[in-house]
Amino acid sequence: MRTVMRIHLPVLLFVACAAVARLGHAQQIAVQIDSDAPVHVVASDISGMPHQKISVDVHGKTVSYEGVPLRLVLEKAGMVFGDSMHSKRNSSYLLVEAADGYRVVFALPELDPAFTDRVILLADRADGHPLDNKEGPFHIVVPGEKRMARWVRQVTSLKVVQAP
Repeated sequence: MRTVMRIHLPVLLFVACAAVARLGHAQQIAVQIDSDAPVHVVASDISGMPHQKISVDVHGKTVSYEGVPLRLVLEKAGMVFGDSMHSKRNSSYLLVEAADGYRVVFALPELDPAFTDRVILLADRADGHPLDNKEGPFHIVVPGEKRMARWVRQVTSLKVVQAP
């Protein structure tokens, strides 16, 4: 019995440490503007930002998501939108990455209120509750798109990249 415990204890400790590290990593998003060092935006930063609520149809069911406009998260890391966004920046794009390796892109004007009235949301709540582990802690919600291919669950990083 003691031999079995000696063998399994290191394995259990490794698994527990890995789970804690994953949980800590999952509660933040690395935001990188061009080649600058990434800024880590944590859950408490996002919960302290002004939230919006949008109701959307998800596979025939209305879901009410709450979160912050994705633009605000990028601004927190130093991104500039509006009149200060020049033509060079209009050829940049946002690469969004998820914990499972899924990746999508958005043209920066899609996020800029000077170009569009649509708000792309970085949600942290659905129907009044924090997002579950399958969706969250952060989920990109893109209202008005016919397909949900750019609705990214478990967002881990946002990278602004200049197109070549």
